[in-house]
Formats: sequence, structure tokens, C-alpha cells
Amino acid sequence: MVRLVPLVDQHAALLGPILGDAEALRFTRLPEPPPAGFAQEWIARYVQSRTDGSAEGFAIVDAADGAFLGVALAPVIDREGREVELGYIVAPDARGRGVATDALRQLTAWAFDTLGALRITLIIDAENAPSRRVAERCGYVHEGTLRSSHLKQGIRIDAELWSRLPGDPGR
Repeated sequence: MVRLVPLVDQHAALLGPILGDAEALRFTRLPEPPPAGFAQEWIARYVQSRTDGSAEGFAIVDAADGAFLGVALAPVIDREGREVELGYIVAPDARGRGVATDALRQLTAWAFDTLGALRITLIIDAENAPSRRVAERCGYVHEGTLRSSHLKQGIRIDAELWSRLPGDPGR
């Protein structure tokens, strides 16, 4: 259904629908509104972090035609502690088709198999029901809610912490 390919500079031009989407801006750490040049700087950070292994970013593309569908991210990689935080953002026109679930399954397998992760976490806005369903379908366990957690720009939200361990069902 989808493939994950490393984010590169050329993907910045494809982020417009995500950066202009009210839901993506509300439920993610993307700045609201995104400043000029944000897409290029954001991807450059992932390209740079790839070299030191502290983060990784992938474009989610359609396996059949290569169309850009979103991003699958590892914004925090703790190699010493073997812990990884993952995230995903699907373009508005690709939602509701299983893209996020397929991408998160692949990203989770990558974190376990390539990084040797012993713990993977997702931080999901408590009001983001679709993202919670994706986490559940991918075998993540809801650990609890971080009440009034500061996410961005002075906005405080409740954020849920979800996790996967190598021995969890579905592995």
C-alpha cells in the first residue's frame, strides 16, 4: 500500500497540503501558522539528524505510483537508551484509507529491526481520536495522559502517551 522513503530536500515542495491543513496544525507540533521557509528548514533538520542518528524522517509514498501521502518521523532517537519517539502526519486527501496505519506499522518495524529499539513511544493529542485508533491498530498500549502538557506556542493540551515494546502482541 505505502512505502517509506528517506525525506530529502525535494519533499519540501510537497508539504503544502499538510502545512495548510487545520487538523495537521492543531494536532501536531507543526508551528501555527508555519513561517516562511519552514518546510525546507524542517526537512533539512531531519536530513542533518540522519547523519548523527538523533532523528529520522521518511516520506510516505503510494507504493503503486509514488505519490506523496505524508510523513513518518522519528523525531527523537536515543541510541544509548534504545528508545525512540515516532510520529506521522498524513496529507488531508490521503486520510481514511489506512495510510497512517500502514506507515506506522512500517515505521515501528524499522525502529525495532534497524535501530534495535527496546521502547517506542507516541505522544498523541488526547482529542485526536483518529490517531489514537491508528496507535491501537498498530499494537501500541495507552500508558496514560499527560495533563495540561505544553505542546507548542503557549497552547496547553492533554497528551496521551502510547508505547510498544519488542515483546508486545503483534510484533
